[in-house]
Amino acid sequence: MWSHSPWQQSLFGPGTKPSERLEKYARFFNTVEGNTTFYATPSVSTVKNWSAATPGDFSFTFKLPKNITHSGNLRTKRTELYAFLSIMEPVMEKIGLWTIQLPASFSPEHLSDLQTFVRYFPQSASLAIEVRHQHFFSKGPEEKAFNAWLIDKNLDRIIMDSRPIFSVSPTGPLLADAQKKKPKVPVHAISTANHPLIRFIGLPSPADNTDFIQPWIGKLSDWMSRGKIPYLMVHTANNDYAPELAMAFYDTLCKQCQMPERAVLLNENHQPQMTMF
Repeated sequence: MWSHSPWQQSLFGPGTKPSERLEKYARFFNTVEGNTTFYATPSVSTVKNWSAATPGDFSFTFKLPKNITHSGNLRTKRTELYAFLSIMEPVMEKIGLWTIQLPASFSPEHLSDLQTFVRYFPQSASLAIEVRHQHFFSKGPEEKAFNAWLIDKNLDRIIMDSRPIFSVSPTGPLLADAQKKKPKVPVHAISTANHPLIRFIGLPSPADNTDFIQPWIGKLSDWMSRGKIPYLMVHTANNDYAPELAMAFYDTLCKQCQMPERAVLLNENHQPQMTMF
């Protein structure tokens, strides 16, 4: 996401119009998880605006629409997929990954349908796949077959880390709602291709996530040392402080990997206002 009302003060600045939020978001981050396409296919003009609002090295990771991934057999979705990709053409050069989020009802017995479906994509497309059925996490023959296929076809497996929000009792409506909506699946930190994608669902306060961040720093550092380019998508229960949590991740990674630090943006009084990558 790139538009969240509480970020108006912390990230975008007062007076920012909704149409300007993506452009300002792209000053701080170099990728975004485009969740909006999961719920509705945009118009071509909207996609053109997204492209115009972002620099050339910005990467989108758009989810496929749920009417493709969550309705009916994937084998029958070629026409819907091509229609969607056609609409997304104006931003095609900025696609980092197409993400295929599958429902918990998608079990290993449906794997052949997915294998057929991914062949509908252009060969140049980079795909990341998220599964939620428990048999894909059993470390048994079903998961091994799934991972082996991903590796063979150079497809990334999306890693969901929702451990932070399930590590505490739901003391308020925000955590209770997050625990109800977010999947609770094991974390298998495996990289099956060149762009491992982590979806990290943190606690509302960035400081409460330190113990969950640290193990990922070593894994990210290892992947990067091997030439991989990982994607890290950071959420919190209400996303109010997701940018700050993402930056905490980045700062910790900088210290581990000797990466360049973020530049400081100054407000009109020349006081530190926000930082950017």
